[in-house]
Amino acid sequence: MPEQHFWLRGDRPARPVGFDECQGVWNVYGHSETVRVLSDPGVFSSDTNRHFLPEPDDYDVDGMLTQLDPPEHRALRRLVGKTFTPGAVAALEPRVASLTRELLDAVDGRREIELIRDFAQPLPITVIACLLGVPREDHALFRQWADELFPGTEPPSVGGNPEQNRHVDAAYDLSRRMSEYFAAHIDERRRRPGEDLLSRLVHAETDGERLSGTALTAFVELLFLAGYVTTALLLGNTALCLDAHPAHTARLRADRSGIPAAIEESLRLMTPFAVFHRVVTEHVELGGQRLLPGQIVALWLGAANRDEKVFSRPHVFDPARDPNPHLGFGRGIHFCLGAPLARLEGRIALGALLDRFPRLCTDPDNPPVFLSSPQVSGPRLLPLLTGGRAA
Repeated sequence: MPEQHFWLRGDRPARPVGFDECQGVWNVYGHSETVRVLSDPGVFSSDTNRHFLPEPDDYDVDGMLTQLDPPEHRALRRLVGKTFTPGAVAALEPRVASLTRELLDAVDGRREIELIRDFAQPLPITVIACLLGVPREDHALFRQWADELFPGTEPPSVGGNPEQNRHVDAAYDLSRRMSEYFAAHIDERRRRPGEDLLSRLVHAETDGERLSGTALTAFVELLFLAGYVTTALLLGNTALCLDAHPAHTARLRADRSGIPAAIEESLRLMTPFAVFHRVVTEHVELGGQRLLPGQIVALWLGAANRDEKVFSRPHVFDPARDPNPHLGFGRGIHFCLGAPLARLEGRIALGALLDRFPRLCTDPDNPPVFLSSPQVSGPRLLPLLTGGRAA
């Protein structure tokens, strides 16, 4: 794992808030300090692109929900939120269960599977593609995009450097190709709407207002990125946690009602999206430090989720932890819109894996390979011994 994830080794941050001279950012590690930042978009703005992109005016990020502050954020979230109600997500359970069976049927009987490539990656990608109404023949294109998402780069600094800028350019090239693809489908849905999510987004209205084409493509890209990465890493990380704690695995095999709690504890202990950024808009004190307008704040959710002031035995995987106020899906106005869907996919997928395979453990001769980006926590490759098929 990247050195920035030092808390994964059980190391305790020296202080809840500290300034990094090399990166030019304030690092926030404390749980209460992180909650404060996430809960105050007026003082800690989400509009950070201009501080990270080498030539921000060259990139059109209008409509990217994660970069918006109120009132624009409120209006956009109200529009898209109509498609992610509890009832709408619950209605997806039969489809998710069917896709899960299909993927597991493809690896049926194998003594070893590569969990990410064989299952954890294609499941959320296929779910998103089906939700959007993407033709089945284009599902392979979605998987190609997923392979390009994480080149294992270092995080951008405020000043930037040529190597970082090269990866930023590559990311925006991918974004451009995705935008062109989705723009064509958006135009098609305007002419001939269907029953899919993309059609509902195209025609969603609040007080007579509809999403612009730019906002639509930006949101669909975000849905693809967040939906795929969160679920894929959630499944990989939960498998790793259970591999390290066979007693918990045995209890889950005997009683599947514990699966949701195990997923929540995995989100706390190995937070998929480990860091978010904000920009300070006014003079403010945080964690005993004075922050100035224009400075960048890096919120290390992975560290906040191991704050011993909030979590007893913070480095221990404890599915019985209650309460568990983890920040794995964020907090405040930017709480993950797709959290209910990720939880649904995780619950169904983990239950199906336990049903299908008599064991799920790492292979000492073929160990996991972790993503090298400090922005995320989780395996890129996760070979698991399965013992064949359960009786």
